[in-house]
Amino acid sequence: MNFTTKVVHSQLQGTEEIHSKTTPIYQTSAFSFSSLEELEGFYEGKSPYLYTRTGNPNTDELGNMVAGLEGAPAGVATSSGLSAILVGILAIVRSGDHIVAAEDLYGGTFHMLKEELKSFGILTTFVDFTDKDSIEAALTPQTKLLYSETVTNPFMRVENIKQMVNLAQEHNLFTMIDNTFATPFLQQPYLEGVDLVAHSATKYIGGHSDITAGVVVGKEELVRKAREKVVNIGSNLSPFEAWLTCRGAKTLALRIGTQARNAETLAGWLHSNTDIKEVYYPTNLSTKGNGAIVTIELDERCDMSTFFKSLGWIKIVPSLAGVETTVSYPLGTSHRALPKDAQKKLGINTHVVRISLGIEDGEDIVAQFEEAVKKSVEK
Repeated sequence: MNFTTKVVHSQLQGTEEIHSKTTPIYQTSAFSFSSLEELEGFYEGKSPYLYTRTGNPNTDELGNMVAGLEGAPAGVATSSGLSAILVGILAIVRSGDHIVAAEDLYGGTFHMLKEELKSFGILTTFVDFTDKDSIEAALTPQTKLLYSETVTNPFMRVENIKQMVNLAQEHNLFTMIDNTFATPFLQQPYLEGVDLVAHSATKYIGGHSDITAGVVVGKEELVRKAREKVVNIGSNLSPFEAWLTCRGAKTLALRIGTQARNAETLAGWLHSNTDIKEVYYPTNLSTKGNGAIVTIELDERCDMSTFFKSLGWIKIVPSLAGVETTVSYPLGTSHRALPKDAQKKLGINTHVVRISLGIEDGEDIVAQFEEAVKKSVEK
């Protein structure tokens, strides 16, 4: 099936004799057994469910759905995008191992790799992934993993996945990539050779800004290990949120298609506006579109407080990917925890704004930004 058909019909099958059109919500903390023999059957692999932390039909449906959309054999749902990244990484590395990661990552991921994993005895070196020599220079005998994002946050650099995979194969390393911004509609890194692919399903997979969830998909053995981490760390997703995420995912192709077109329209207008210093929007992501995020740097003469106050119906939100157009302020939210030198090196300053395009009329979106930019200069 083509993507737009597959995403609508990705539903868990064979769980009930009653043929519900949609998967029921298995809102239970545990599952019951009719005998000790039946209970023992769970540990023998004859029954899939015991306790919702160890597995639930709704969370399985979400993991399987995203795996199918990515072309991967297995997937597991988690409580957030960051927990998906964590269990994926811990499926590959252990204390004493080393990671080489792209330097231009989402701030929460950067902090986890730099600070939190250090307490596990896992060290990370951050380098410019556009420079193959820099990546190779950072490798050590302890290096196990190359980590990046399909489209980096917030400056929309499209990762050279082929180079990343080839380099990993040359040095016998694993690869992992965050595909949140691109979604499997625009990119499928697993099919390009990446070992594990993570999503903050909070964003485009769920799509309606009403859940927090994550998914990691990829090679069966690695996903099995990631699932063990989910169970043992306790980073499982609730059944209801999994159900909501699956429901939202059915419109992924429709949403991201419209959002990407709106992003292209807005990026074109922004490029023509002399009050916009820089526009960051890729042109080489996919034949289906180039994503739904546009990042800008306004000119120094723009008053940022006035700009944000003049956005009207466009909300200021420390996230992205809902059906509404929103803006965020990377310096004050997503990349707030980055060291000042890292912020400066990446170019994250007081005039950088990340725009998440919604499904509204493109002309209305452009008109609202035109008004906000104009007022910020008049101030």
